[in-house]
Amino acid sequence: MPPAADPAPAPPRRVLIVKLSSLGDVVHAMPVVHDLHRAWPGVRVDWVVEPAFAPLVRRVDGVDGVIECPLRRWRKAWWTAAVRAEWRAFRARLGAAHYDAVIDLQGLTKSAVVARLARGTRHGLANRTEGSSHEWPARWLVDRAWTVPSRIHALDRSRCLVGQVTGRAPEGPPRFGLRARPLPAAEAEPPAGGPVAVFVHGTSRADKGWPEADWVALGRRLAQAGWRLRLPQADADEAARAARIAAAIGPAAAVWPRLPLDALADRLGAVQAVVGVDSGLSHIAVALERPHVQLYNWPTSWRTGPQPAHGHRHQLSVEGRPAPTLEAVWAAWQQVVAAAGVSAGPAQASPPPDAAPPDRVAPPLRPAPTEGPGG
Repeated sequence: MPPAADPAPAPPRRVLIVKLSSLGDVVHAMPVVHDLHRAWPGVRVDWVVEPAFAPLVRRVDGVDGVIECPLRRWRKAWWTAAVRAEWRAFRARLGAAHYDAVIDLQGLTKSAVVARLARGTRHGLANRTEGSSHEWPARWLVDRAWTVPSRIHALDRSRCLVGQVTGRAPEGPPRFGLRARPLPAAEAEPPAGGPVAVFVHGTSRADKGWPEADWVALGRRLAQAGWRLRLPQADADEAARAARIAAAIGPAAAVWPRLPLDALADRLGAVQAVVGVDSGLSHIAVALERPHVQLYNWPTSWRTGPQPAHGHRHQLSVEGRPAPTLEAVWAAWQQVVAAAGVSAGPAQASPPPDAAPPDRVAPPLRPAPTEGPGG
C-alpha cells in the first residue's frame, strides 16, 4: 500500500483591516501589519481607508491591497446615482474575497458597518478607551468584540486588539513599516549648508498650536547653530503663517510648496529632525523614525505621543499649559539630537547665553521665500 501523501499546506491567511480615518489614527494603526505577519507568516493584508490617506497606507510594508472608501464624500451626495453606483461597486469588491479575519480598529458605527459588508469573522473593540472615540453599536455589529485596557496609548490599543485576534500578544517596539521614497535630485536638499529640521506648525485645531514667536525664537537658535529650517503648509492660513515664521527667522528658513501627503512623507523622510505640534504630520515623522520633538498643550502625550516604551529614545513629547515653553522645547531638542547622534556643529550643543533652565519636559516613561522643487 503506498504511503499516504503529505497533507497539502494550508493556504495563507487573509485579513482585512478597517481603519478609515483620521490621519494620526491611521498612522497609529500601521504597526499591526507587522504584528499580523509575525503571528501569521504569509498572511495577505488588505486595508479599507478614506482616499485621502490611501497613498500613505500603500507605503506600508506588508499591505497587499488598499480599498478606498470615500464615506465623507458619499455622505454629501448619497442620493445621487453616481454615489449609489460607487457604493454598489465598493460592496461588490468587499464581498469578492473571503477573509479569515475582518478587524475593525476604529470602533465606530461607520467602520463596523463597513466591516460587516466583508465576508469573514468580524472583530472589533468591546469598550471605549480614555480619550478615544467609540460608539456602542459598533460592538454589536461585529462577531467578536474584544476588551482592551481603558487607559492605553492609541498605538497599543490597535496592537492589543490584533494580538487577541491572532492569539499572539504584541512583542517589542512597534514597527510601522512606512517607507519614504528617495527624493528626485531636483527636490533633494543640497548636501552643503547644514542639516535640515522641519517645523510642523499646522494643525486642524487652533488650541494645539504653538505661538509664532516661539517658532521664530527656536528657528533663530537652530539657524545660529547651523541648521536649515523648512516649513510645510496645507492651506492658505498655514502658508501665511509659514511665510511669516520663515521671514522672521531669516535666510536659513524656507517654506515648502503645498504637496500631496505621500510627497510630504518623502520629504520628511529625507530630513534630519522634526519639531511639531500634535498633528497627523508629526505622527508621520514618528513613523518614519525621524528625531522628533512633539508639542502638547494638553496632558495627553501619554495617549498619542512618542514614548520611550515604544523604543523612541530619539523622540520626545513636551507638555505645557497653555503651551510648552521655548526652554522646555530647547531642552528636549538637545536630548533628541544627542540620542540620534545628529549635530550641526559645536554651537548646537548648548543654548544661547540668554536661555533659562528648562521648565518641563515629558518624563521618559511616558521654511521667507517659498521653496521651489529645487529645495
